[in-house]
Amino acid sequence: MASPASSAPGGVAVVGSGLIGRSWAMLFASAGFKVKLYDIEQRQVTYALDSIRKEMKLLEQSGSLKGSRGAEEQLSLISSCSDIREAVEGALHVQECVPENLELKKQLFAQLDGIVGDQVVLSSSSSCLLPTRLFSGLVHVKQCLVAHPVNPPYYVPLVELVPHPETAPATVDRTYALMRKIGQSPVRLTKEVDGFALNRLQYAIISEAWRLVEEGVMSPGDLDLVMSDGLGMRYAFIGPLETMHLNAEGMLSYCGRYSEGMKRVLKTFGPVPEFSGAAAEKVHQAMCVKVPDDPEHLAARREWRDRCLMRLARLKSQLQPQ
Repeated sequence: MASPASSAPGGVAVVGSGLIGRSWAMLFASAGFKVKLYDIEQRQVTYALDSIRKEMKLLEQSGSLKGSRGAEEQLSLISSCSDIREAVEGALHVQECVPENLELKKQLFAQLDGIVGDQVVLSSSSSCLLPTRLFSGLVHVKQCLVAHPVNPPYYVPLVELVPHPETAPATVDRTYALMRKIGQSPVRLTKEVDGFALNRLQYAIISEAWRLVEEGVMSPGDLDLVMSDGLGMRYAFIGPLETMHLNAEGMLSYCGRYSEGMKRVLKTFGPVPEFSGAAAEKVHQAMCVKVPDDPEHLAARREWRDRCLMRLARLKSQLQPQ
C-alpha cells in the first residue's frame, strides 16, 4: 500500500517559512501535495514545522482541518529544507513567501531562474510589488506570476493571479487550476495594476474611513461598525457589483436610479489622507481601547478573528447556491 508521501500528486516548494509560507504549506499538504518548506536558517524551518504541527492538531480537534487526510498524514507530506537547490528539485510549483522587499525578492527569483527548468511555475506571494519589477529580465519569465493570497490564507481563500506581460497563458491556467485544487478561490487580473485588485478596493475603503474620522463625522468605533455590521455583512457573500444588481431591478436599473447620487457623493471625496498626526493618534487610541497593542492582546484578537473566519468559511460552504 502506498505511503501518504508517495501518493502525493506532485511536488511544491515553499520558499520562506513565515506566517504566509506556513499557511501555503498547510494548504498544499491538505490537497495531498508533497511540500518542501525552505528557509535560509534551519532553526526557522524547525520552528515553522512545530507551529504547523500545533495548528493542524488544533484544527483537527475542532473539525476544521482542510482536506480528506488527517493531520498526521498531511504533516508527513511537509519536510524542511535549508538548501534551495534541494528545495526546488522535482517541484512543479515554487511559491515565494519572503518579506515584502523588492531587492530581496529580485535576488531570490534571479537565483531560482538559474536553477529551475522549463516546466516549473515561479510564483510570488507579493501583496503589491508589480510583476514587471519582480520578473523582468529573467530567462524563465514566461513561467512567472504573482499569486497574492489574503492573510491568513488558510482561512481566507482568495488568491489574486497577476501575470507579467510576458507570462505565458498556460502558466496562469496551471496556477489557477492548482489554486482551485487546494481549495482556494483564484481570480485573474488580465494585466498588472498597482495594488492589484484587493488592495485597491481595501485602500479606497480605508481612505474614506480615515477622512470620515479625521473630519469628525463619526468615531473610529462607529466607523468600524458601518463595515462589520453593515457593508461587511453582505460583502461576506456577494460583491459590490452583485449588490448593485440585487438592490434594484438589475444593474441597468440600479445605474439609472442611483448614478447621479453616486457621482455627486464621489465628487465630495477629499484628497488622500496622510495617515499621521492627530488623526492617527485618535484612531490608535480608539483601537487600543478595544484591543491593546501589546503582543499578547493582539495575538489573542487575531486568534479570535481566525476562529470567526473559520466559522464563516464553513457557513459559506453550506450556503453555496445550487
